[in-house]
Amino acid sequence: MEHQLSLHLKTFNDRIKVMNQTNAKDLNLSVLEARNIHAGIFELLTKINDLTELRKTVEQETLVSVEMDGGGF
Repeated sequence: MEHQLSLHLKTFNDRIKVMNQTNAKDLNLSVLEARNIHAGIFELLTKINDLTELRKTVEQETLVSVEMDGGGF
């Protein structure tokens, strides 16, 4: 499945890869880049939270309880 990251997070990831490949010691971000990355991360966290809540709901709805007694035995 292809990940659907925001353009800002993809760019940030690419810059980290280059930093690692060149053994750079620093990565500088403009204020706008930092804000955009922050927004992208917050969006991902919100989606994760929504999926977690949906999973809990599905698990509760699919729970089946069966009770049996011996009847007349």
